Amino acid sequence: DRMLDMGFYDDIMQICSFLPKERQTLLFSATMPPKIRQLARQILHEPEEVSIAISKPNESIRQSAYICYEPQKMGIINAIFSQGVKGKTIIFSSSKLKVKQLTTALRRRNYNARAMHSDLDQPQREEVMLDYKNGKIDILVATDIVSRGIDITDIVLVINYDVPHDPEDYIHRIGRTARANAEGEAITFVSVDDQDRFYRIEKFLEREVPKMPLPEGLGEAPEYDIMSLDRRSSRKGSRGRSGKNGRSSGNAGGDRRKGNFRRSKSPAVITEHPERTSTDTHWHTGEGETDSKKRNNNHRYNHRRRPSDNNNGSSTDTPSKTE
Repeated sequence: DRMLDMGFYDDIMQICSFLPKERQTLLFSATMPPKIRQLARQILHEPEEVSIAISKPNESIRQSAYICYEPQKMGIINAIFSQGVKGKTIIFSSSKLKVKQLTTALRRRNYNARAMHSDLDQPQREEVMLDYKNGKIDILVATDIVSRGIDITDIVLVINYDVPHDPEDYIHRIGRTARANAEGEAITFVSVDDQDRFYRIEKFLEREVPKMPLPEGLGEAPEYDIMSLDRRSSRKGSRGRSGKNGRSSGNAGGDRRKGNFRRSKSPAVITEHPERTSTDTHWHTGEGETDSKKRNNNHRYNHRRRPSDNNNGSSTDTPSKTE
């Protein structure tokens, strides 16, 4: 699946063209999205399919999450590294654009960071991974192309800058740490738009991931209300079974009209202001307006409290631009 994300489809098909027609072909993939099934139909003949259930995370991984707004993420990173991280770190983001911008932002703050994404050619990727493995790089900022297939034993921290799209990706991402009977830590930043997605991950894990308070000086966190998320999750499930392809009339699709958060089709872009501190980094939606201007600052993290009718900001998923 990641080979296709990295642009190797044509190479795979060319290799297959050189193989004898009479052959046995075995296809292994961590996931089976539509593009993999399409490939299977092209290169396999009446295949038998064997599916293995998704494994749960290694118990040696300490999982935690920060419920936050987008502009607060860089401040959280600064707070984490100010405490000292003894070992290698991977920071995962869901798009190449964010990986590039986050790497630039970290290097401006004198962090020893490099980027890994599919825009790099093969020699560049090998150079980055070799430097990372040999300790010349402390922080690897990457898309999901390194969430599988690498085995570096001294990765002590994984940070999900964005919530991955599904539980499988979450399991694979955090599985880069705690290798070879070691211990590790996985921290996930959960923005307003990612809350539904993260709640689905918690349901898959069958446990609540501990939520950490924001570091001092970063302001208030948005609310993360489990009961509200559970109701929205149930409504989405019932819509999917209604025979309307997930679409519904009226206000059954959530509280978008009531909330203070507006979905944007433009990708978020990190911009930095040299005269400001790291906690003043803003995310722009591409419409000339920062997310911080759109917020309802009355939202606090309190997963036990039922939200009132007049304080119900929408947290529906906004899919990130993936590779």
